[in-house]
Amino acid sequence: MPPAAYALFAWQAGWVFTLRSLQLATDPVQAASTLTAMVAEKQKAFADGAIAAGAAMMQGARPDVVAAAALRPAQRRVAANMRALKKPV
Repeated sequence: MPPAAYALFAWQAGWVFTLRSLQLATDPVQAASTLTAMVAEKQKAFADGAIAAGAAMMQGARPDVVAAAALRPAQRRVAANMRALKKPV
């Protein structure tokens, strides 16, 4: 995975965290109703990444390929969150 992809992932993750935090600060009742879903999606992305990394290791993949496989589910989730947060309400 190229360094730019890691940088984009880090930037997107930071923005998603910031925007979600602002939602919690400005409208806690509405935002709190989605907290469970936010937590569950992160746990699922982590588990999916762990499984993908394990599969890549069992296939004898290089460490960079294992790392990319581990991060891919989280990257997809963060990118989807960015798209959802950019939509007008």
